[in-house]
Amino acid sequence: MSEQYPALIVITPLLAALLVSAAGWLRPRLCFPLALAGLGAAAAAATGLLVQVLATGPVTYRLGGWEPPWGIAYYVDNLNAVVAALVAWVALFNLVASYRAVMTDYPEKIGPYYTLYVLAVTGMLGMVVTGDAFNLYVLLEITSLTGYALIGLGGGRAPLASLNYLFLGTIGASFYLLGVGYLYIVTGSLNMADLAKLLTPLYGSLALLAAFAITLVGLWMKMAFFPLHAWLPNAYGFAPAPTASLLAPLMTKVMVYVMIRIMISVFTVEFVLQEVLVGQLVVWLAVAAMVAGALFALGQRDLKRMLAYIVVAEVGYMVGGAWLGNRLGMTGAVLHLINDAVMTFCVFLAAGCIYQKTRGTSFEDLRGLFKKMPWTMAALAAGAMAIIGVPPTGGFFSKWYLIRGGLEAGHWGFVGALLFSSLINVVLFFRVFEIAFFEPSGGDDSHGGHGGHEEHGGAVALAEAPLSMLLPLMAAALGLIALGLATGPLVQKLILPIIPAGLG
Repeated sequence: MSEQYPALIVITPLLAALLVSAAGWLRPRLCFPLALAGLGAAAAAATGLLVQVLATGPVTYRLGGWEPPWGIAYYVDNLNAVVAALVAWVALFNLVASYRAVMTDYPEKIGPYYTLYVLAVTGMLGMVVTGDAFNLYVLLEITSLTGYALIGLGGGRAPLASLNYLFLGTIGASFYLLGVGYLYIVTGSLNMADLAKLLTPLYGSLALLAAFAITLVGLWMKMAFFPLHAWLPNAYGFAPAPTASLLAPLMTKVMVYVMIRIMISVFTVEFVLQEVLVGQLVVWLAVAAMVAGALFALGQRDLKRMLAYIVVAEVGYMVGGAWLGNRLGMTGAVLHLINDAVMTFCVFLAAGCIYQKTRGTSFEDLRGLFKKMPWTMAALAAGAMAIIGVPPTGGFFSKWYLIRGGLEAGHWGFVGALLFSSLINVVLFFRVFEIAFFEPSGGDDSHGGHGGHEEHGGAVALAEAPLSMLLPLMAAALGLIALGLATGPLVQKLILPIIPAGLG
């Protein structure tokens, strides 16, 4: 069974999506159990694969027994093994946490929602484990199309935000496909390992430089790297809470993973650092992303939109670290990818819990929540501490590596922007906590009927999120501390072995 783990990671949720779709028509009550079983099996396979890779080294799986480069091969090393496990478990926890919200908000769309949800996760898992550049595009489109639909299911401005995301996302995917087309023209191959060998004699070729530039722009659009970020704030800010807590933690991180994979496994760091002399430019774009994301977040009066702009800044951290051109920077980028997925999941899930009880996430809806929802706000505080970079959370250690990488590279702008963004995060979250702790909710409950917010003689009635949401949220908050404490083994056993020797 263990030799089938790479295939099971993709096949089990794909088959589950088919069954969920059928159940949506015949027996909707089975949709959630089927989705849970599919994603649970994928998470188990991803965990087993991670253990296997750590024990025996990288795993290559040939679909249908066809030899690459003609056949599609899945290639799994330390990097994508840990990212696949991360995607599978975050998606599974979010599925459990969003059960009550989906049943409440989409009683007539349970089948379509869970089908789209599982397909989106299938696409992300496939992108992580595939070793074929064109197969990655197919899986990217599966993820994107289902993501557009999941966002569009929301009310208000969500359909318009989804349409905007569709337009820009399609352009980004087209750029990536065009770059892959150039690579196929000059090499006749689509297998990533094969491409890395065939591209070496072509260094200096204008076609190769064009392929790299076009592919990179496409990936940057999909990950919302500043200034190609215009789709993200509305898409995640207006998305339904269960969708936002799935896509915000995972989609941008998977795309950052793809960028790193393309850099180190297809074009190689020698080409990126010696032939493509734009590393400094990319790091300065990352500086702009960190500063702009922080300042835009500062101007928001809605928790979800504030968090969406923080995601823009976080993308700048990871892209900048990957392009610093040294081992410390790349280590920090990969470590922050792992940490950011969990801390973004934590804060967006906390926002979903707040919405579930107050039916809003504007700052006015946060008043008095430390008394009404103490556990939810405690988890939000833990996520905030990780985003700010307070020890012993994981966010502190990944920022520490990024700062050391910036200092080693002599890039003071990157270091300054990272510190500036972190300080702005302090202002952002403490403003939220001030409202939630010190501002009274008032005797009248403008959201009556959604959680019992009435006060009796100065005592505020608890209105916590449902246990099905609260338990995954608390697990995410504790996970942030666990990741911080496990930084040493994560770096030594998972990250350093995949850092190319060409990075100083």
